[in-house]
Amino acid sequence: MAKQDIIELKGVIEELLPATTFKVKLESGQVIIAHLSGKIRMNKIRMGIGDSVKVEMTPYDLTKGRITYRF
Repeated sequence: MAKQDIIELKGVIEELLPATTFKVKLESGQVIIAHLSGKIRMNKIRMGIGDSVKVEMTPYDLTKGRITYRF
């Protein structure tokens, strides 16, 4: 997949799920399931409810994403 195909959106973590997955509410109001990117796992950045995050999504599945940055 090319880098141009990635959609980046802002959201807020609403719920913590098992296996480092999260329910994230996007600015558009849509709720998705997101997991942590490798850099966040490697640097052991902690996430909690209410944290603002940047999420990358693919245009093929708009219900899942990857958290790449915490604001």
